[in-house]
Amino acid sequence: MSLTKKRGRGVAASWYGIARTAAMDQAGAWAEIDDGGSAKISTGVTEIGEGILTVLAQVAADELGVKPENVMIGENDTSRSPEAAHAGATRQTYMIGNAVALACRGARQKLFDVMAKEWKVDANTIKAHNGEIWSEGTNYKMEMSEAIHICKKKYGVIPVAGENYTSHHTGLDPVDGSGRPWQAYVFGGQVAEVEVDTATGEVQLLGIWACHDVGKAINPKGVEGQIEGGVVQAVGQALMENYELENGRTKSGSFAKYILPTSLDVPKVTSKIVEDPDPLSPLGAKGIGEPAMVPTSPAIMNAIYDAIGVRIKSLPATPEKILNALKEKKQNGSRKFN
Repeated sequence: MSLTKKRGRGVAASWYGIARTAAMDQAGAWAEIDDGGSAKISTGVTEIGEGILTVLAQVAADELGVKPENVMIGENDTSRSPEAAHAGATRQTYMIGNAVALACRGARQKLFDVMAKEWKVDANTIKAHNGEIWSEGTNYKMEMSEAIHICKKKYGVIPVAGENYTSHHTGLDPVDGSGRPWQAYVFGGQVAEVEVDTATGEVQLLGIWACHDVGKAINPKGVEGQIEGGVVQAVGQALMENYELENGRTKSGSFAKYILPTSLDVPKVTSKIVEDPDPLSPLGAKGIGEPAMVPTSPAIMNAIYDAIGVRIKSLPATPEKILNALKEKKQNGSRKFN
């Protein structure tokens, strides 16, 4: 390794509150098991690329006992669907996911109650999975589509239900700050390894190791994707993205001056998912959107300090800042020596 290049590692930990702060947050959903054993979920959720529709399909399939490919998520039109509120505050899986789970359980129970009458068994013995329904301890078993036909045609019952999930918060006291603004919290920690060139001030990120508590991971691959996406965004924040204003006008109005990380700037991200289910959530899930990027920048700054012994206290840690910090460190060291 070059004499001008120094390596270091840094660690940072974080916590983050899920859903909206200092106000009651809620979301609703409708769930119905249709003819053919398919399921229809109606909610006002907005997909912005985080994969929430996949999560909801997984939740519905698991709760209703139908095949995932037979779940249809309705359009997000709140004139015909329950209110789901905004896509933000890492609330989608926690709020809408729980609303869908509760609605599915209501629809499922209607079906189970009818089939308990049909089979003359206790409804608690009835289970459903992967498009089939059966009664444990008996020989009763059939396709979900057949059970729905019996439910509708013979008993006139449509297995549909609507539910709301509400997350109650307590606003912060303006005097002493006491209160409970969040219902659930996630925790995480990351380690960063960097290589700093003391001649140019450039920082190369060599690796990120991320460990996050997400409650129950509904879609582990999706969770890993969210962690990696958060890390990439934080890398830009930590090392290159710098929005500048002068006399009320931007000096970085294009990507020629506002630098974003590319694939060449992003190191391997090693993710570890910790599942500590939330006791207040029907699903046990929390969330991992914004929390993923919280510890990244501090870990990188600590790694830079470990490598060259200077603290960068403003972001981004540009080569100019690092060279100036090294120059100041050298000058201060010379004064102390004299």
